[in-house]
Amino acid sequence: MMAVNFFRPFSSYSKPSLIFLPSYCFFSLPRRTLGKSGAKRLSRGRFDILRCCSDLDSQVNAVRVDRSGGLEIDADKITEMEDLDFPVDFCATRALPPALSLEEGFDKIKKAVEELKVNPPRLASGVLRFQVVVPPSIKALNWLCCQPWGLLVYPQFYLQSRESPDSSLNSYSIKGVLEACGIGAAVTVYGSSLTLHGFSLISRYLSIDSPLIRTYGFVGINCNEGSPLVDDRLDSFFFFIPQVEVNEYLGCSILAATLVWDDGMSYTFLDAIHTFELYFHQQMMHHIPNSSICDKFWMNHANGKLPFIGKEEDVQMVYMNAEVLHGIAPPSNSLQKKEVPTSCQFYFRNSLISSTGITMLKSSPGTKCIKDCANINAVWASLIVEECVRLGLTYFCIAPGSRSSPLAISACGHAHTTCFSCYDERSLAFHAVGYAKGSQKPAVVITSSGTAVSNLLPAVVEACHDFTPLILLTADRPPELQDAGANQSIDQVNHFGKFVRFFSLPAATDQVPVRMVLTTIDSAVHYATQVLCGPVHINCPFREPLDDSPKEWKIECLKGLDSWLSKDEPYTKYIKMQHLFTSSHYNGQVAEVVEVIQRAERGLLLIGAVRNEDEIFAASVLVTHLSWPVICDITSGLRLRRVLTPFSETESLFIDHMDHALLSDSVKNWAQPDVVVQIGSRITSKRISQLLEHCYPSSYILVDKHPSRHDPSHIVTHRIQSTITEFAHIIQKSHLPPQAGTWTTFLKALNLMVAQEITFQIHSECSLTEPYVAHIIGELLKNDGALFIGNSMLIRDADMYGRGWLSYKNPDNKMMSNLDKQFQGFRVVGNRGASGIDGLLSTAIGFAVGCNKQVLCLIGDVSFLHDTNGLAILNQRVKRKPITIVVINNHGGGIFSLLPIAKRANPDVLNKYFYTAHDISINNLCTAHSVKYLLVRTKTELQNALCESQQEQNDCVIEVESNIAGNTAFHSILNKFACQTANQTLDFLLGIPNSGSLNNGLSACKIQKVEYSLYRIQLCSQPTSSQLNDDIKQFFHEGFILKIYVDNDVAGLGEVAPIEIHAEDLLDVEEQLRFLVHKLQGSDISFIPLLKGSFSQWIWRTLGIPPSSLFPSVRCGMEMAIVNALAARQRSSFLDVISGRRNSSRETCMVSDGVDDLKHIEICALVDHSGSPKEVAGVVFQLVKEGFTTIKLKVARRGNPVEDVKVIQAIRQTVGYKVKIRADANRKWTYEEAMEFGSCVKCLDLQYIEEPVNREDEIVKFCDESGLPIALDETIDNLKGDFLHKLQNFIHPGIVAIVIKPSVVGGFENAALIAKWAQLHNKMAVVSSAFESSVSLSAYIQFAYYLEEQNAAISRIKGTALNADIAHGLGTYRWLKEDVTSRGLNICILPCTDKLVASVEDAQKFFQYIQMNKGSIQKNYSGEQIRSYQIKVDGDYFSCSFNLLEIGQNTSNMTVVYLHGFLGTSQDWISVMKGVSATAHCISIDLPGHGESQVQSSMDNRSKQGLDLSVESIADALLKLISGMTTGRVILVGYSMGARIALHMALKYKEQVAGAVIISGSPGLRDGTSKRIRAAQDEAKASFLVEHGLECFLDTWYSGNLWKSLRDHPHFSYIKKTRRRHKDIQGLARILSGLSIGKQLSLWDDLKHLQTPVLFIVGEKDTKFRSISQQMCAEIRTFAKADNQLQQNLFDTVVVPDCGHAVHLENPLPLINAVRKFLKLMEHR
Repeated sequence: MMAVNFFRPFSSYSKPSLIFLPSYCFFSLPRRTLGKSGAKRLSRGRFDILRCCSDLDSQVNAVRVDRSGGLEIDADKITEMEDLDFPVDFCATRALPPALSLEEGFDKIKKAVEELKVNPPRLASGVLRFQVVVPPSIKALNWLCCQPWGLLVYPQFYLQSRESPDSSLNSYSIKGVLEACGIGAAVTVYGSSLTLHGFSLISRYLSIDSPLIRTYGFVGINCNEGSPLVDDRLDSFFFFIPQVEVNEYLGCSILAATLVWDDGMSYTFLDAIHTFELYFHQQMMHHIPNSSICDKFWMNHANGKLPFIGKEEDVQMVYMNAEVLHGIAPPSNSLQKKEVPTSCQFYFRNSLISSTGITMLKSSPGTKCIKDCANINAVWASLIVEECVRLGLTYFCIAPGSRSSPLAISACGHAHTTCFSCYDERSLAFHAVGYAKGSQKPAVVITSSGTAVSNLLPAVVEACHDFTPLILLTADRPPELQDAGANQSIDQVNHFGKFVRFFSLPAATDQVPVRMVLTTIDSAVHYATQVLCGPVHINCPFREPLDDSPKEWKIECLKGLDSWLSKDEPYTKYIKMQHLFTSSHYNGQVAEVVEVIQRAERGLLLIGAVRNEDEIFAASVLVTHLSWPVICDITSGLRLRRVLTPFSETESLFIDHMDHALLSDSVKNWAQPDVVVQIGSRITSKRISQLLEHCYPSSYILVDKHPSRHDPSHIVTHRIQSTITEFAHIIQKSHLPPQAGTWTTFLKALNLMVAQEITFQIHSECSLTEPYVAHIIGELLKNDGALFIGNSMLIRDADMYGRGWLSYKNPDNKMMSNLDKQFQGFRVVGNRGASGIDGLLSTAIGFAVGCNKQVLCLIGDVSFLHDTNGLAILNQRVKRKPITIVVINNHGGGIFSLLPIAKRANPDVLNKYFYTAHDISINNLCTAHSVKYLLVRTKTELQNALCESQQEQNDCVIEVESNIAGNTAFHSILNKFACQTANQTLDFLLGIPNSGSLNNGLSACKIQKVEYSLYRIQLCSQPTSSQLNDDIKQFFHEGFILKIYVDNDVAGLGEVAPIEIHAEDLLDVEEQLRFLVHKLQGSDISFIPLLKGSFSQWIWRTLGIPPSSLFPSVRCGMEMAIVNALAARQRSSFLDVISGRRNSSRETCMVSDGVDDLKHIEICALVDHSGSPKEVAGVVFQLVKEGFTTIKLKVARRGNPVEDVKVIQAIRQTVGYKVKIRADANRKWTYEEAMEFGSCVKCLDLQYIEEPVNREDEIVKFCDESGLPIALDETIDNLKGDFLHKLQNFIHPGIVAIVIKPSVVGGFENAALIAKWAQLHNKMAVVSSAFESSVSLSAYIQFAYYLEEQNAAISRIKGTALNADIAHGLGTYRWLKEDVTSRGLNICILPCTDKLVASVEDAQKFFQYIQMNKGSIQKNYSGEQIRSYQIKVDGDYFSCSFNLLEIGQNTSNMTVVYLHGFLGTSQDWISVMKGVSATAHCISIDLPGHGESQVQSSMDNRSKQGLDLSVESIADALLKLISGMTTGRVILVGYSMGARIALHMALKYKEQVAGAVIISGSPGLRDGTSKRIRAAQDEAKASFLVEHGLECFLDTWYSGNLWKSLRDHPHFSYIKKTRRRHKDIQGLARILSGLSIGKQLSLWDDLKHLQTPVLFIVGEKDTKFRSISQQMCAEIRTFAKADNQLQQNLFDTVVVPDCGHAVHLENPLPLINAVRKFLKLMEHR
C-alpha cells in the first residue's frame, strides 16, 4: 500500500524512544541564515530540553533544533538581490579514483578535503563536489538505514525517481533510474513563495557543467523550521543540496560530498569546512553492515505504525540539476511540480521531531503473536519463519502439500515475506537457486514429504557445486510413521548426502524449549551463507493437526524468549572477525605473492566466474592497476563491458579472443606466461585451460573466497582464500613495474586482428547464425540489465564470440563523463556448478527476481524443453522486472555436432541418440502458458524482436530458428579464418626488425619526412571517364606522387591521382597532402597493416583525424606509401607486408613439369570506341591477338541499346566465344533501356554487364527479370560508413562480380574488406585502375594477387570450387604514352600460353629499382617554414607586442588572418594554414594574453582607467596590426572568442575585411539578465585562474559539457598540455573577463546590415552553436540585398561531421576544404 505519512515520534499515539547522544554529538554547530537585504551572522546553534510523558519513566532527550549547520537562505527576507542572482564564482565536480569499499570512499574524500585545505580556493563563493565510485552493493537506502536514529544531522532523505512501470507488474518492486539519499545540507533555500529571488538563488548553486550536483526538496511545502508541522501553502518551496549523499545511477553507486561557501551570505570557505568536518566525521562512523538489511525501513518503524494522512499526489519530493532548472521558464516566477522530476518513493526528516515520506512497503497482515498460535505445529512454524525473516531471508518458495501446511501458512501470513508457489518441486527449487544467485542470499524452499523432497536433488547438486546458498525446509512424517508403511513416507534423513549440510528437527513438541528451533535456524543460515556457501537441509517432522485446529500446548516451552520477542533481531548473532586483508599490513606469505607479481615479465590475469557486482567492480579496479593482459570468462561480468570513457589504455588489455587465437599452433607455442593470476572461479574455455596446462607457468596464483579446490590441471602454486575485493585492496597498495618486451604488445595485436576477423565473418554472413546471436547479445542489454546464459554450446559461443566493448546506452552522457571510471561490467550468470541443462528457465526467472534487473535469458531448445514447467513460473510475474528469453532452436543437441563423436558415429545414431532431434512447437507451449512469443529468422527480425520485448515491458519468448548442419559449418569456417589470421599476425609481428625490444606499443618505425610531387604525363587517348571532345588532340593526366621516409631514409611511394569519377579534384587533394606533410612527420607507424581495420585506427589515434575525413584517393596513396616504406625497410614487398609474411625469401615460383609457373594476374583490356561495329570488332581482334583473353567494352554511349548489341554481335562473329566479354554501362541506361539491351544479348555469352541501370534500387530487379549476370562498380564507389551492412542488399546470386577501385573506395584496407565480402559470397572481386601511373599499377597488381590468394584460402576453408582466373581491370596501362617512372611495368605473354599477364615478381621489383621520370614532375613540396615574428601595436587603452606565425606567399593579394579561441595560440592553426597556404597567404596571431604576445597598459588623456581589454579594443588593435602588414583586404578566420572578434570586425571594418569565416561563434547575448550573469561567471573564472594557476584552471575549464567531444578526442591530453604554455596568466584572466560574452555588445541587430561575406562553420555535435549559426545565417539572409543564389554563396553554414565545438582541432580537413572554397569564391567575387 502506498501512503504519505508525516512522522512525529513523540505524538500521543506512539511511545518515546530514548535517544542516547554520544559525546561527539555535543558540539557547537555553525549556522548561517540570510536576513534582510544582506547577510548577517546568527548565533551558534543551541539545544532545547524536551520532556516527554509516556508509559515509561520520564527521560531527558537532547534535541537539536538547528538541522544542517550549512548555509540557510530565507528568500522571503531578501529585498535586494545585488549580485546574488549570479552563479557562484566556482562550481565543479572532482571525480576521485574508484574505491573498493565505502570506508575507502570516505577516506578518499577526507584526504581530498585535507588537500583542499592546504590550497583553499581563493574565491568569494563556490560549490565543489567530491565524488567517488563505490561498489554497487552500496545502496542509497541501506546506507541511510544504517545511520543511528539519534544522528543529529539534518535533513536526512531518501528518494527514488519516478518511472512508469507496466501496470501488470507489482510496481513497488520496479526501481527508478535514480536513487539517492543524503545527510546534511551544504546549502538550503526556502520561502513562502517561489519569487524571482528564490528561483535565482536556487540557480546560483547549480551548474550545467556539473550535472550530478542536484538540489532536492519540495514545491508547496516549506520545511524551514524544525517543527512537527510543515508549511503546506501551494506557493511554498524548500530546496537543499546535500552535504553527503549516495547516488545510484544506471548501475553505478557514487559517494559524494559537497562544499558550498558564499561570502555574500557571510558564509566563508572556512565555515563550510568547519561544518563539513563536524558532520562528515559522524557519517564515517556508520557504514553498511555485512548482513543484508531487511525491507523494513527503520524510519517507518522507529515509533510504531504511522497514520495515513494524505495521498501520494499531495506530497512529492522533487529533484533537479541546472539543466532541468534552465529548462523551466522563470517569467511566471513560479514553479510547478509537473515541471520537475518527482519521486515515486521518498523519506525526508528535517529534525528529530519532524519527518515525512511516501512508504511503498507491501501491506499484509502481520504474523500472529506466538502465544496466540492454535497448536504447537503453528508455534514451531511461526518461529522458523520469523527467524528466517530476521536473518534477512524473506523469499519463500512453497510447493503444494499437506504435511508442510504449518510452514506454508506461517510464511504466507508474515508481513515481510514474499511467497511464491509452483506445482513442480524441481522447477521451484531451481527458481530458488536463481533467486540466490541474483540476490546473494538464500531463498527458503518449503515442500511436503516423500518424492517432493527427491525432486529437489538436481537443484541441490547445482547449488552445492556453485556455492549457492539455499535453505530447504522439508516437512516430514514423525518418527512413529517411519518404516511403518505410512503413506508418502520415505527416509528423508541425509536424503541429499554430501551435497547439503543437514539439520534434523524433532517433531514439533512443547516438551523441548523452542530456543532450539531458533538456534537451529541460525546455525543453518550461517552454514548456508558463510565462506563455503551452499544448500542446507532442515527436516521438519509434523504430527497432526496440520491446520489451525486448536490443540492445547504448554506456554513453558517459550521460556527464555522474552528478550527475543521484545527485539527485532535473530536469536544467535554470528560475529566474523576482520580478515587479514582489511588490515594495512599483510603477512609474509601474502608479501611473497606480491613479490611474485612484481617480478613477472609475462604476466597474465585470468578472471573466472564472479558471483556479485562488488567483485566485478573490484576486478575492474584490479585490471586497471595491474595493467596485465586480461582474459575474462563470459561469467566474469567483464567479458562484456560498457565503455564509459574513450581511448583508455585499459581497453586494449582485454584479450577477448584468446580462445580462437589458440587455434594456431604457432600462437600456442609462443604464448607462454610466466605468472598467471586467476581471480574468481572456473573458466569456460577448454583451449585456455589446455594452454595453461601445456605451458605450466612458474607461478599460478588462484584467488577465490571459498576454500575448495579448483585445480583440475594441478598447476596452482599459490592458493589465496580471499574475496577479489580483499586481494585487489592489497595489490592496489603495491607498486607494479610495467612488463617489458613484446608480451603485452603482441597479445593486444593478436586479439585485435582475430577480433576484427571474427566480427567481419559474423557480419558478412547474411543469414542469422548462432555466433551472430552470441556476438550481439550484449549490445541488446540495458545498462543496468543482466544476462542469464544456458549451458552446452550457448555459453561457449558467448565466451568465444561475444563483443567485448559495448557502447553505453546512456540518455545522459554528461552524467557518466563525470565519473572516474573507464568501463563497467554487468552480471552474466549461468548454472555452472554442475553445468546441467535442466531447470535453466526456472533459474533464470528466479535470478531476475533476486537481482531486480531486466534479465535477458539465452538458452537452447533442449534446455528449454527440459524445463517447460518454468513457463508456469514465468506466468506468475511476482516481484520482478520483465524477462526476455531467447531460445536458439536448432531442433536438437547441436553441441554434439562439434564434438569428435560427430566425425565417427553413424548419422542415424547421432540423430537419434545424441542430437535427439525434435519438432516440438515452442509457440504452442508459450500459448498454453499465455506467454508472448516471437519467431525470428533474420538478423533484422531478431533486433526488432529484442527491442520490442524490452520496450513493451512484457515477458517474452523469442525463438531463433537455426539448424545443426549450418551451425556446424559456420563454426568450422570461423575457426579456420581465426586460425589463419592468428598465424598471419604472429608471423608479421615476429618479422618486425628488433621486435624483441619493443616495450611501449607496436612502433614499427617513425616517419622522418614526407614530400610530394605533382606530375603530368601524356596519354595515348582520352580517358573513358571524361566527356568526349573531338577538339582536343593531346591528352594528359595529372596527379601526385607521395613519398614517405622512415628510419634510415628508407622511402615508400604512393600515388594520389583523382579523375572525374572522384568526388575530389586536384586542389582538394593538394590541401590534404600539404596537411599530411605536416601531420605525418614524426608519427609512429604503430599498427599491423593486415588490411583488417588497423589503418583506420591508426589514422584516428595517431593522426587525430577521423578516417572518413580523408579523401579516398588521398587515403589510398597514403596507405600505398606507408606499406611500400615498410616493405623497403623489411626488404620485402608490398605483397608480403599486406599478406603478413615476413619477407620475400620464400620461393617465388613453383616448378611443375619443368616449367616455371610464375606468379601473375590476368589483365582485362578496356575498349572505348565510337566507331562502327566492324571497326570496334577489329580493335578487339587486335587485342586478342596481343594476348588479352578478357575484354571490357564501354556501352550506353550510342544512340540506343540496339546499336551496342550490334557491336557485341560483330565482336562475337570476329573473335568467337573463347574470349570473355564484359559490358560496362556506367549507370547510363534507364531500366527499360537496360532490359532492351539484356533481352538482345542473352545468347552472346557476356561474362557480366557492369552497372546496367541508373537507379541503385533497380539492380536486383534487373537481375531477376533479365536473368543476366551483372557486376557492381559505381554502387561500390558510393558506399560510405558501414559498407558491410549496405552490401547485404546485393547478396543476390545474379550479381556475380564486384569491381573495386582502391583509389575510389578509400584505399587498400577498404578494398580488401569489400573484396573479401564478395569472395565469401562466391562473387568475383575485380581490381580496377583509374588511369594511374605504373606506381599505382604495380601496387594494384600485387594487391590483385593478394586477393587471388585470399580467394583460394576462402575456397579451401569453405570447401568450394575455386573460380577460374579473374582478369583484373588494369588495362588502362595502355593509355599511358609516358609514365612518371623511367621504367614501366612488364606486361607480357605468359610462356607456353597465349595469355597476356602482369608479373607479380616484376611488380615487386618495380619499387626496388624505381627511378622517377624527372620530365614529368611539375613541382615538388616537402613543407615550408613557418615564419615567426612580433609586431608591437599601440592602442588607445593598451599596447601589445603581438606574436605572429606566417606561411604562404601573397600572390593573390589575399591574406587570411586566423584568430584563435580562449586558451588557444597561433600554433593551433598551423595544420590548417599548411592546408590552405597553397592558395593563400596565411597569418595566425597570438591574441593578447595568449602565447608569446605581451600586453602593457596605456594611459592617455581620455582615459584614466588603465588597461582596457574588450572585443572592441582588441578589434581596433588588430586593425592597426593588419593595416601595417598588408595594404589589401583580409579574410578573417576566427574560432570561438576569435570568431566574436572576427564578426565584430566584419561588421565594423568592411573596407578592410573582405570576408570572415566564423567557427563556433556567437554575436553575443540579447538578454540583459543573461549578460549580467555571464559576465559575473567569467569574472569569477578569471579570479580563479589568477588565484589557483593555469593547471588547476584547465582541469575545471575542460570539464564543461561544451568540451565533451574534445575530451573524447585521442589527442585531448596533448591539446590540454599545450594550453599550459601561456606565460601571461594575468593577461589571460583579463581577456577572460574583458572579452566575456556578457560584456560584449550584442551584434544581433547589426547582422541585418552585414554586407561582408560570411561563412559559418560549426561542429555536428555542438548543438548549441549549430542553432546559433543557423539563426545568424537566417537573420543575415532575411535582410541581404543580393539575389538568392548569391545569398547562399556569401552567407552559408557548413556543419562539419564527427566533431564538436573545437572544429579545427577535432576534424580539421573538412574545415580546410570549406575555408579554401570560401577563399576561391571571394577571388571571383
